[in-house]
Amino acid sequence: MARKNTPFNFEASLANLESLVEAMEAGDLSLEEALKAFEQGIRLTRECQQALEQAEQKVQILLASAELPSAVPFEINAEGADDESPA
Repeated sequence: MARKNTPFNFEASLANLESLVEAMEAGDLSLEEALKAFEQGIRLTRECQQALEQAEQKVQILLASAELPSAVPFEINAEGADDESPA
């Protein structure tokens, strides 16, 4: 099947899934067409869910490896004003 060689497009798959749902909700499909649409919808749902899980994993990895800024205490001189104030 040619689909295996093409990259997955989340937005296109989601739009396709939405159009399948709309067609099924309209009730104009025959039983056979509705069953095929349902099968395709299940496949698209699984593919989209897998893509979302992979994206979440990437975000988790990036957050875990990122050097997040740490808090630095604000220094106050003896008079209670910060060190950068004019004296």
